[in-house]
Amino acid sequence: MPYSFPMPLFDSHCHLDDERFDADRDAVVERARRAGVGRFVIAGTTRRCWPRLRDTASAIDGAYAAYGLHPWFMAEHQPGDAEALDAWLDANPAVALGECGLDFYRSRDDEAAQFTLFRAQLDIAANHDLPVILHVRKAMDETLCELRNSKVRSGVAHSFAGSLQQAQQLVDLGFKLGIAATVAYDRARKLREVVAAIALDALVIETDAPDQPGPEHRGGRNEPGFLTEHLAVMAEIRGMQVDELAVRLTRNTEALFGL
Repeated sequence: MPYSFPMPLFDSHCHLDDERFDADRDAVVERARRAGVGRFVIAGTTRRCWPRLRDTASAIDGAYAAYGLHPWFMAEHQPGDAEALDAWLDANPAVALGECGLDFYRSRDDEAAQFTLFRAQLDIAANHDLPVILHVRKAMDETLCELRNSKVRSGVAHSFAGSLQQAQQLVDLGFKLGIAATVAYDRARKLREVVAAIALDALVIETDAPDQPGPEHRGGRNEPGFLTEHLAVMAEIRGMQVDELAVRLTRNTEALFGL
């Protein structure tokens, strides 16, 4: 369904630098703009990707860069990468540090290394006065503990999938919840309860494109232009008009990233 929004929608988390967009990146961005999505935060994952991410964000009007070391890629991270991130942020403007966090979905074999890297990135974010973009899987309670012991005071839990109690604890720490297209699936009852109950100021919307497509694109590549599909689901959950919710989520994202 096409919408006309009072201001461009803000995809608070995507990966437009991903190689899966190389063949048609300009067309993907144009489709997003036609859908009403005109601003994008591109989140980083590895040291190797930072230059490509910087160049991609610079080439897209309304795109903003975030740089981090993602816990999913521990095998790729090398000693010195945290120090390199600190130096990179000195030289390259960013709206956040991330993705960073803890991911014990596959195993806890690299638990100690994940904690060490996460703590280093929280220190770097605090020193640069940046919010953090959290990636958390099977580690929300541990993440909350680390946040309480850090000097970071703002950020977003990307693709939030925890409980209402965990959501409120994040909000109490100054964090927002990134809601992805998973909310559009019928099975997402717990997430829908969070979206319905949590303070509206604590919500932002994201695609995680090219990953995490919604039910209308299951098995395919996700795009920022598909954001309106789960925006409509969120509006129904909140009992709001779609355009009203769009404005509130965009303002929340601006506040989160200091834009």
